[in-house]
Amino acid sequence: MFQTKPEAVSPGLFQRIFRLPQQKPRLERRIAGSTNRWRFPKESFSGDLLALSQLCKSLSIDFDEALRSPDRVYVTQIQKLFTENLKNKAIQSGEADVILECLGYKWELHQPQLFQSKTLTRLYLVALSRSTTDPLRELDKLLRAQTPGKSKEPSPIKKMTISLKINDPLVTRVAFASALKNLYMSEVEMNMDDVLGVLASAHILQFTALFQRCVAIMMNGLTPSTIKNFYVAGCKYKEEQLTKACEKWLEMNLVPLVGKQIHLRNIPQELLHKVIKSPSLFTFSEFHLLKTMLFWVYLQLNHKIQTIPIYETVLAFFNSFPRKCAFLDRDTGQCLMPLFTCLRLHGITRGKDLEEIRHINFFPEAWLMRITANHYHALESGGDMAHLKDLTTQAVRFGLLFTQEYTTYSKTIAVYGFFFEIKGIKHDATSYSFYMQRIKHTDLKFPSTVWEHSPVSLRAERLMKYEIRAHTLVDGKWQEFRTNQITQKFGFVKPSCKSHALKIQTVGIPIYASFAFIFPVS
Repeated sequence: MFQTKPEAVSPGLFQRIFRLPQQKPRLERRIAGSTNRWRFPKESFSGDLLALSQLCKSLSIDFDEALRSPDRVYVTQIQKLFTENLKNKAIQSGEADVILECLGYKWELHQPQLFQSKTLTRLYLVALSRSTTDPLRELDKLLRAQTPGKSKEPSPIKKMTISLKINDPLVTRVAFASALKNLYMSEVEMNMDDVLGVLASAHILQFTALFQRCVAIMMNGLTPSTIKNFYVAGCKYKEEQLTKACEKWLEMNLVPLVGKQIHLRNIPQELLHKVIKSPSLFTFSEFHLLKTMLFWVYLQLNHKIQTIPIYETVLAFFNSFPRKCAFLDRDTGQCLMPLFTCLRLHGITRGKDLEEIRHINFFPEAWLMRITANHYHALESGGDMAHLKDLTTQAVRFGLLFTQEYTTYSKTIAVYGFFFEIKGIKHDATSYSFYMQRIKHTDLKFPSTVWEHSPVSLRAERLMKYEIRAHTLVDGKWQEFRTNQITQKFGFVKPSCKSHALKIQTVGIPIYASFAFIFPVS
């Protein structure tokens, strides 16, 4: 809030911006933080690092950035003076005192609303310094006009015209108009179709409050159709909070949601690579993740396709290439190698799925030989996965998507002749538990769908190292629950047949429950 005397704002502040000559150098006492520092007013930065550091703290400015551009500190000071007074001042409705020429339009603006934007503040002060022989006097008038109580009749303020050139293609006239409207109103309705343009406008205007509001709207508006554009915008404007939100959302939804829609085509390779490398990635199984990746490659190579194809169409496409060379060994596939080396192909153990992998001629022969050899040695040693050491990066993963309609949900899985049920139970409105238990193959209700083409192990015990995780979204923030990494021997009877349960309390739905395990050497 301004004091009753406009002299509270030092003229030296404006002289630093306008580079006005001083008749005579003299020391001026400046207050910065909790101490008083001395400096020459004609110098934009005197080298007084302590004073600059204190000033940056009081204005919430990055110290390193202030060292690179000291003038930004003074623009921020002026902006702070006007915006603090704006909080308790009614919005002006009279004649505009600033004309902004931008995007082929003339936009009428008022003071002090304009000073919420760092870009417009700088443009205004530069224009003021060029349009008058005495800019300090004009600023003094402006300060008196904004000072409550004392001024009997406000002095006429010089009408200014400023220009802003914008080259960002995201900034449309509609979006820019919405951004300017936010200078006057705190809660302007924003259409999701316009939020990218408003974000870009806020970035150019350096309108921090609006920019952060757009980021919040985008983080809460992630869908298969918006994920790509929002992620690209986060990278472009270096908004890490937004890019991280996009990555986390896609970790959960790549396989169960995005992978079933045509929007899968738009996911950038860089983002896809980050997501499939993440230990938090949710998938129903390793084979489901592989199928999603095959769909993505197919859509990259078939741009005219407008609907997601059936899986058989994708298989037929890759089978159409000559058999003498695997797809990833071709020039087209070489750039995709980093993506597929992240997949845990060793976690695909079902006979029918392994036949498909070999038949489509997608992977190099050396990869297929290694997978086959690992499976052979594991079966020969009673299921021991001697080639797997790290649970976080090498575990075989299975998942349950626990939705609103479930009170109990389970699936049966088979690995190297051992059968397990992974299960989720809803106890009340906010209480859930997730666990897995070993079962006999003779207890399967629908055996043909699980152990067809699968061996059966008769071993009484199976050593397993496992971890259970659950993720859910609550009020725009992801909640994560997990057990420790547990090593346990599983038998056929209680209590040894059942894992530790992951018990959680949450209002979030759906819940993405992941079960990751390896069979250590026993």
